Amino acid sequence: MPNPRAEAPPLPNWLASELPFDRSSVRLGDQTMHVMEQGRPGDPCVLLVHGNPTWGYLYRRVARGLADAKLHVVMPDLIGLGLSSKPREAGAHTLDAHARWLGELIDALELDEVTLVVQDWGGPIGTLAMADRAPRLHGMVVLNTVLSPPKENFKPTAFHRFARMPVVSDLAFRGLGFPQVRLSMAQGDPDSIAGKVSRAYRWPLRRLRDRAAPLAMARMVPDSHDHPSVAGLRHVQAFVEAWRGPTEIVWGDKDPVLGSVRNWISKLLPHAPVTRTSAGHFLQEEVPHTIAEAIRRVVAARPTAES
Repeated sequence: MPNPRAEAPPLPNWLASELPFDRSSVRLGDQTMHVMEQGRPGDPCVLLVHGNPTWGYLYRRVARGLADAKLHVVMPDLIGLGLSSKPREAGAHTLDAHARWLGELIDALELDEVTLVVQDWGGPIGTLAMADRAPRLHGMVVLNTVLSPPKENFKPTAFHRFARMPVVSDLAFRGLGFPQVRLSMAQGDPDSIAGKVSRAYRWPLRRLRDRAAPLAMARMVPDSHDHPSVAGLRHVQAFVEAWRGPTEIVWGDKDPVLGSVRNWISKLLPHAPVTRTSAGHFLQEEVPHTIAEAIRRVVAARPTAES
Protein backbone atom coordinates (compact mmCIF):
# COMPACT_ATOMS: atom_id res chain seq x y z
CA MET A 1 0.00 0.00 0.00
CA PRO A 2 1.46 3.44 -0.90
CA ASN A 3 2.54 5.69 1.96
CA PRO A 4 -0.45 8.01 2.71
CA ARG A 5 1.75 10.58 4.41
CA ALA A 6 2.87 13.71 2.57
CA GLU A 7 5.02 16.61 3.75
CA ALA A 8 3.49 18.67 6.55
CA PRO A 9 3.17 22.46 6.51
CA PRO A 10 6.20 24.23 8.03
CA LEU A 11 6.32 25.51 11.58
CA PRO A 12 8.10 28.62 12.86
CA ASN A 13 11.31 27.79 14.74
CA TRP A 14 9.92 28.79 18.13
CA LEU A 15 7.08 26.27 17.73
CA ALA A 16 8.99 23.50 15.92
CA SER A 17 11.32 23.19 18.91
CA GLU A 18 8.31 22.27 21.08
CA LEU A 19 7.16 19.50 18.73
CA PRO A 20 10.01 17.02 18.12
CA PHE A 21 7.72 14.52 16.42
CA ASP A 22 7.39 13.06 12.96
CA ARG A 23 4.90 15.28 11.13
CA SER A 24 2.93 14.64 7.97
CA SER A 25 -0.27 15.52 6.15
CA VAL A 26 -2.72 12.80 5.14
CA ARG A 27 -5.15 13.36 2.28
CA LEU A 28 -8.74 12.41 3.20
CA GLY A 29 -10.92 13.02 0.16
CA ASP A 30 -11.07 16.78 -0.32
CA GLN A 31 -9.49 17.51 3.07
CA THR A 32 -5.99 17.13 4.50
CA MET A 33 -5.31 16.15 8.12
CA HIS A 34 -2.08 17.12 9.86
CA VAL A 35 -0.68 14.38 12.09
CA MET A 36 2.19 14.19 14.56
CA GLU A 37 3.60 10.77 15.43
CA GLN A 38 6.02 9.32 17.98
CA GLY A 39 7.27 5.76 17.90
CA ARG A 40 7.01 3.11 15.25
CA PRO A 41 3.94 2.26 13.16
CA GLY A 42 2.94 -1.31 13.91
CA ASP A 43 3.42 -1.01 17.66
CA PRO A 44 0.30 -0.67 19.86
CA CYS A 45 -1.28 2.66 18.99
CA VAL A 46 -2.24 5.53 21.29
CA LEU A 47 -4.57 7.86 19.40
CA LEU A 48 -4.83 11.26 21.12
CA VAL A 49 -7.87 13.26 19.98
CA HIS A 50 -8.30 16.90 21.00
CA GLY A 51 -11.37 19.13 20.76
CA ASN A 52 -12.31 22.75 20.10
CA PRO A 53 -10.37 25.04 19.49
CA THR A 54 -7.05 23.27 20.13
CA TRP A 55 -4.81 20.98 18.06
CA GLY A 56 -2.35 18.11 18.51
CA TYR A 57 0.00 20.48 20.34
CA LEU A 58 -2.28 19.98 23.36
CA TYR A 59 -0.90 16.44 23.83
CA ARG A 60 2.81 17.17 23.41
CA ARG A 61 3.60 16.77 27.13
CA VAL A 62 1.53 13.60 27.38
CA ALA A 63 3.49 12.18 24.44
CA ARG A 64 6.77 13.05 26.14
CA GLY A 65 5.60 11.06 29.14
CA LEU A 66 5.28 8.02 26.86
CA ALA A 67 8.55 8.50 24.99
CA ASP A 68 10.25 5.48 26.60
CA ALA A 69 7.34 3.12 25.87
CA LYS A 70 7.12 0.88 22.81
CA LEU A 71 4.06 2.69 21.46
CA HIS A 72 2.95 4.38 18.25
CA VAL A 73 1.59 7.71 19.52
CA VAL A 74 -0.62 9.52 16.99
CA MET A 75 -1.74 13.13 17.46
CA PRO A 76 -4.00 14.36 14.63
CA ASP A 77 -5.38 17.87 14.19
CA LEU A 78 -9.12 17.79 13.61
CA ILE A 79 -10.20 19.26 10.28
CA GLY A 80 -10.58 23.03 10.59
CA LEU A 81 -8.04 23.26 13.40
CA GLY A 82 -4.29 23.14 13.83
CA LEU A 83 -2.42 22.59 10.58
CA SER A 84 -5.20 20.56 8.95
CA SER A 85 -7.21 21.98 6.06
CA LYS A 86 -9.79 24.58 7.03
CA PRO A 87 -13.12 24.47 5.20
CA ARG A 88 -14.75 27.87 5.50
CA GLU A 89 -18.36 26.72 5.19
CA ALA A 90 -19.92 26.37 8.64
CA GLY A 91 -22.02 23.49 7.35
CA ALA A 92 -18.89 21.42 6.78
CA HIS A 93 -18.54 20.93 10.51
CA THR A 94 -20.84 18.20 11.80
CA LEU A 95 -20.25 15.39 14.25
CA ASP A 96 -20.73 12.82 11.50
CA ALA A 97 -18.28 14.58 9.16
CA HIS A 98 -15.57 14.86 11.81
CA ALA A 99 -16.00 11.21 12.81
CA ARG A 100 -15.82 10.19 9.14
CA TRP A 101 -12.60 12.16 8.61
CA LEU A 102 -11.00 10.68 11.71
CA GLY A 103 -12.14 7.19 10.70
CA GLU A 104 -10.57 7.66 7.28
CA LEU A 105 -7.31 8.63 8.98
CA ILE A 106 -7.42 5.47 11.13
CA ASP A 107 -7.94 3.42 7.97
CA ALA A 108 -5.27 5.25 5.96
CA LEU A 109 -2.63 4.76 8.67
CA GLU A 110 -3.83 1.20 9.39
CA LEU A 111 -3.98 1.87 13.12
CA ASP A 112 -4.59 -1.19 15.28
CA GLU A 113 -4.59 -2.13 18.98
CA VAL A 114 -5.76 1.44 19.52
CA THR A 115 -5.92 3.01 22.95
CA LEU A 116 -8.19 5.98 22.32
CA VAL A 117 -7.58 9.10 24.44
CA VAL A 118 -10.24 11.77 24.13
CA GLN A 119 -11.10 15.22 25.46
CA ASP A 120 -13.75 17.85 24.63
CA TRP A 121 -15.22 17.22 21.11
CA GLY A 122 -12.56 14.55 20.71
CA GLY A 123 -14.78 12.32 22.87
CA PRO A 124 -17.80 12.06 20.57
CA ILE A 125 -15.69 12.32 17.41
CA GLY A 126 -13.14 9.70 18.45
CA THR A 127 -15.68 7.31 19.90
CA LEU A 128 -18.00 7.56 16.90
CA ALA A 129 -15.09 6.87 14.55
CA MET A 130 -14.01 3.82 16.57
CA ALA A 131 -17.57 2.51 16.94
CA ASP A 132 -17.40 1.48 13.27
CA ARG A 133 -13.96 -0.06 13.87
CA ALA A 134 -14.51 -1.74 17.23
CA PRO A 135 -12.19 -4.72 16.58
CA ARG A 136 -9.28 -2.27 16.38
CA LEU A 137 -10.04 -0.69 19.77
CA HIS A 138 -8.03 -1.98 22.73
CA GLY A 139 -8.96 0.56 25.38
CA MET A 140 -9.91 4.13 26.25
CA VAL A 141 -8.71 6.95 28.45
CA VAL A 142 -11.48 9.49 28.86
CA LEU A 143 -10.65 13.07 29.82
CA ASN A 144 -13.08 15.98 30.22
CA THR A 145 -15.66 15.35 27.50
CA VAL A 146 -19.24 14.24 26.83
CA LEU A 147 -20.27 10.84 25.52
CA SER A 148 -24.05 11.10 25.20
CA PRO A 149 -26.86 13.45 24.16
CA PRO A 150 -27.95 16.03 26.71
CA LYS A 151 -30.42 15.00 29.38
CA GLU A 152 -34.12 15.78 29.10
CA ASN A 153 -34.21 19.08 30.99
CA PHE A 154 -30.77 20.40 30.07
CA LYS A 155 -29.85 24.05 29.62
CA PRO A 156 -27.05 25.05 27.24
CA THR A 157 -24.05 26.62 28.99
CA ALA A 158 -23.50 30.37 28.82
CA PHE A 159 -20.61 29.73 26.40
CA HIS A 160 -22.82 27.79 23.99
CA ARG A 161 -25.72 30.26 24.30
CA PHE A 162 -23.27 33.02 23.41
CA ALA A 163 -22.08 31.03 20.35
CA ARG A 164 -25.61 31.25 18.91
CA MET A 165 -26.05 34.98 19.33
CA PRO A 166 -26.19 36.59 15.87
CA VAL A 167 -23.51 39.09 14.85
CA VAL A 168 -21.81 39.31 18.25
CA SER A 169 -20.71 35.66 18.20
CA ASP A 170 -19.30 36.04 14.69
CA LEU A 171 -17.42 39.13 15.80
CA ALA A 172 -15.99 37.41 18.86
CA PHE A 173 -15.09 34.05 17.29
CA ARG A 174 -13.97 35.19 13.85
CA GLY A 175 -12.86 38.74 14.48
CA LEU A 176 -11.34 38.54 17.97
CA GLY A 177 -10.16 34.92 17.91
CA PHE A 178 -12.36 33.68 20.76
CA PRO A 179 -12.06 31.27 22.57
CA GLN A 180 -8.43 30.45 21.71
CA VAL A 181 -7.33 33.86 23.01
CA ARG A 182 -8.83 33.08 26.43
CA LEU A 183 -8.11 29.39 27.05
CA SER A 184 -6.53 30.20 30.42
CA MET A 185 -9.99 31.07 31.78
CA ALA A 186 -10.92 27.37 31.62
CA GLN A 187 -7.93 26.21 33.64
CA GLY A 188 -7.43 25.29 37.28
CA ASP A 189 -4.12 27.12 37.02
CA PRO A 190 -4.49 30.00 34.52
CA ASP A 191 -0.70 30.21 34.21
CA SER A 192 -0.71 26.77 32.57
CA ILE A 193 -1.75 28.47 29.31
CA ALA A 194 0.25 31.67 29.10
CA GLY A 195 3.15 33.16 27.17
CA LYS A 196 4.53 30.87 24.44
CA VAL A 197 1.94 28.16 25.20
CA SER A 198 -0.94 30.58 24.66
CA ARG A 199 0.74 31.82 21.49
CA ALA A 200 1.00 28.23 20.20
CA TYR A 201 -2.76 27.76 20.47
CA ARG A 202 -3.44 31.02 18.66
CA TRP A 203 -0.89 30.54 15.89
CA PRO A 204 -2.77 28.06 13.60
CA LEU A 205 -5.84 30.34 13.67
CA ARG A 206 -4.00 33.64 13.31
CA ARG A 207 -5.72 34.49 10.00
CA LEU A 208 -9.36 35.55 9.98
CA ARG A 209 -10.15 33.32 7.00
CA ASP A 210 -9.06 30.24 8.99
CA ARG A 211 -11.38 30.79 11.97
CA ALA A 212 -14.58 29.09 10.81
CA ALA A 213 -14.18 25.94 12.90
CA PRO A 214 -14.24 27.27 16.50
CA LEU A 215 -17.66 28.89 16.08
CA ALA A 216 -19.04 26.07 13.93
CA MET A 217 -17.90 23.45 16.45
CA ALA A 218 -19.37 25.45 19.34
CA ARG A 219 -22.66 25.36 17.45
CA MET A 220 -22.29 21.57 17.00
CA VAL A 221 -23.19 21.31 20.69
CA PRO A 222 -26.92 20.54 20.94
CA ASP A 223 -29.23 23.34 22.04
CA SER A 224 -32.30 21.09 21.72
CA HIS A 225 -33.11 17.41 21.31
CA ASP A 226 -33.76 18.06 17.61
CA HIS A 227 -30.19 19.23 17.00
CA PRO A 228 -28.32 17.38 14.20
CA SER A 229 -25.63 16.16 16.63
CA VAL A 230 -28.10 14.25 18.79
CA ALA A 231 -28.36 11.15 16.58
CA GLY A 232 -24.58 10.73 16.54
CA LEU A 233 -24.38 11.28 20.29
CA ARG A 234 -26.98 8.54 20.83
CA HIS A 235 -24.76 6.19 18.82
CA VAL A 236 -21.79 7.24 20.97
CA GLN A 237 -23.68 6.54 24.18
CA ALA A 238 -24.83 3.11 23.01
CA PHE A 239 -21.27 2.16 22.07
CA VAL A 240 -19.79 3.43 25.33
CA GLU A 241 -22.39 1.68 27.50
CA ALA A 242 -21.70 -1.61 25.73
CA TRP A 243 -17.91 -1.22 25.94
CA ARG A 244 -16.16 -3.46 28.50
CA GLY A 245 -12.54 -3.07 27.41
CA PRO A 246 -9.77 -1.50 29.50
CA THR A 247 -10.77 2.06 30.36
CA GLU A 248 -9.78 4.80 32.78
CA ILE A 249 -11.17 8.27 33.42
CA VAL A 250 -8.91 11.21 34.30
CA TRP A 251 -10.84 14.34 35.19
CA GLY A 252 -10.16 18.01 35.78
CA ASP A 253 -12.58 19.00 38.54
CA LYS A 254 -11.93 22.74 38.08
CA ASP A 255 -13.23 22.70 34.51
CA PRO A 256 -15.91 25.44 34.30
CA VAL A 257 -17.35 23.89 31.13
CA LEU A 258 -17.54 20.14 31.82
CA GLY A 259 -16.29 19.65 35.37
CA SER A 260 -19.74 18.65 36.65
CA VAL A 261 -20.16 15.95 33.97
CA ARG A 262 -17.77 13.55 35.74
CA ASN A 263 -20.44 11.60 37.62
CA TRP A 264 -22.43 11.01 34.44
CA ILE A 265 -19.35 9.79 32.58
CA SER A 266 -18.71 7.39 35.46
CA LYS A 267 -22.24 6.03 35.15
CA LEU A 268 -21.72 5.42 31.43
CA LEU A 269 -18.43 3.61 32.17
CA PRO A 270 -19.02 2.02 35.59
CA HIS A 271 -16.03 -0.32 35.29
CA ALA A 272 -13.56 2.54 34.71
CA PRO A 273 -11.49 3.82 37.66
CA VAL A 274 -11.53 7.60 38.04
CA THR A 275 -8.54 9.81 38.80
CA ARG A 276 -9.72 13.22 39.96
CA THR A 277 -7.41 16.23 39.66
CA SER A 278 -7.59 19.94 40.37
CA ALA A 279 -6.95 20.73 36.70
CA GLY A 280 -9.28 22.61 34.41
CA HIS A 281 -10.71 21.88 30.96
CA PHE A 282 -7.40 21.50 29.12
CA LEU A 283 -5.98 19.14 31.73
CA GLN A 284 -3.26 17.94 29.35
CA GLU A 285 -1.43 21.19 30.19
CA GLU A 286 -1.75 20.69 33.96
CA VAL A 287 -1.53 16.95 34.66
CA PRO A 288 0.20 15.39 31.61
CA HIS A 289 2.05 12.77 33.64
CA THR A 290 -1.15 11.65 35.35
CA ILE A 291 -2.70 11.14 31.92
CA ALA A 292 0.40 9.34 30.61
CA GLU A 293 0.35 6.92 33.55
CA ALA A 294 -3.33 6.14 32.95
CA ILE A 295 -2.50 5.45 29.29
CA ARG A 296 0.29 3.07 30.30
CA ARG A 297 -2.07 1.14 32.58
CA VAL A 298 -4.77 0.85 29.91
CA VAL A 299 -2.27 -0.24 27.25
CA ALA A 300 -0.92 -2.91 29.61
CA ALA A 301 -4.36 -4.18 30.68
CA ARG A 302 -5.68 -7.39 29.19
CA PRO A 303 -9.04 -7.05 27.42
CA THR A 304 -11.91 -8.98 28.97
CA ALA A 305 -13.77 -11.72 27.11
CA GLU A 306 -16.83 -9.42 26.87
CA SER A 307 -15.05 -6.45 25.24
